[in-house]
Amino acid sequence: MKIRFLGAAREVTGSCFHLSLDDVELLVDCGMHQGKNGEERNETAFEFNPARIDALFLTHAHIDHSGLVPRLVRQGFKGRIITTPATADLVGIMLRDSAHIQEKDAEWLTRKSRRKGKEKLFEPLYTMSDVEAMIPLFSRKDYGETGKMNRGIKYRFTDAGHILGSGTLELWYKVDRGEKKIVFSGDIGKKGNPIINDPRHTTQTDYVVVESTYGNRLHKGMEESIEELRDAIESTFKKGGNVLIPSFAVGRTQDLLYILNKLVRERKLRPLNVYVDSPLAEEATRIYLSYPEYYDEEARKLFQLKDGDAVNLHFTKNVEDSQRINKIRSGAVIIAGSGMCEGGRIRHHLKHNLWRSECSIIFVGFQAAGTLGRQIVDGAKTVHFLGEDFAVKARVCTIGGFSAHGDQGELLEWLSTFSTSPEVFIVHGEETSALAFEKAVKEKLGLVTHVPHLGEAWEI
Repeated sequence: MKIRFLGAAREVTGSCFHLSLDDVELLVDCGMHQGKNGEERNETAFEFNPARIDALFLTHAHIDHSGLVPRLVRQGFKGRIITTPATADLVGIMLRDSAHIQEKDAEWLTRKSRRKGKEKLFEPLYTMSDVEAMIPLFSRKDYGETGKMNRGIKYRFTDAGHILGSGTLELWYKVDRGEKKIVFSGDIGKKGNPIINDPRHTTQTDYVVVESTYGNRLHKGMEESIEELRDAIESTFKKGGNVLIPSFAVGRTQDLLYILNKLVRERKLRPLNVYVDSPLAEEATRIYLSYPEYYDEEARKLFQLKDGDAVNLHFTKNVEDSQRINKIRSGAVIIAGSGMCEGGRIRHHLKHNLWRSECSIIFVGFQAAGTLGRQIVDGAKTVHFLGEDFAVKARVCTIGGFSAHGDQGELLEWLSTFSTSPEVFIVHGEETSALAFEKAVKEKLGLVTHVPHLGEAWEI
């Protein structure tokens, strides 16, 4: 078996791993690149022939793992997309939303070009029709269900505990002297994440491809993080401002709604007006509600997200609803995408609130290098977006404990469950994080490790 690392190599986004065994070709994830040079890299030709790929395994729905699948289909992929049922449902709504954005952006850029007297035609990365062509290719597999393919290849997903439907992929394949196994971690959740179960473990493998998003740091505890969130909301409202939370529509938004609901029910916060400015987040929340079998025990008892509950929850239906939120000067919790402020409606809310010292911006997820969110977190005094410069006067809070990723300690614990001393490939982390995690793995677990560069290949 040959493995090539075609994304998320010494970087966080664009996960894509190409496997070949004789005449069988497989992909694990096909994610979109975000941050610096993201658009250019997303338009770059695939380093394989999409028509020759027999199957694509998706570890979960986040756009940095699934965002280029319709482009793969557009360029000839007709194989199976193997994933869990919840991931298949979430990918469907996320990539329809992504295609809509791609089409609208292409139309706008083409009109802008023509206004300048040019005739350049901008093409979307993919269209809604490409997404619809993708949907019939899904092959849904429940956790623990073993599937079989040509050349003696077998596979199975276990619960990665990251977002609804997220999976760690186990893959067995034939070699001259028997059978080998490789495990792809996907994104590993931290223990105690709201709603879903903690990560499940498999104990034997020859090779592991493991993420390292937080491979060089430790998170605050969940209770401490919840208290920090409560304090930030309460103090902001006392100053007469709004709270803005850039959040991914799938996963983080549902976690936040659950936590805010619980805080109000426990009378730790007064009833809140929470505005979720993302039609995609509303659809994702409905999918979350349709999979209670994936919840942990507490969530099965408490997880209810609807108008009139402990929080006054407002989902926006259209652009007009979104614009009305910008007229609210104080007392609002505004959750909007994108999580790294790279697009979406959060930018318009930042335009109206970022320069106001009475407001707060709360970051609850990783901010990749080169993104607007990272500039704000790193302390920029002014930032440029939507064609203007804006002063950063609002209070900026980063609450790492809400991350859906395990930290260094939890990633090490996850690796330590293997009894077979596997060879480890460290991916999906900025170079400093991946290298720090490699050092920790060598020192504490004594395993053979690699931190691949983009495009590198190994025989396994």
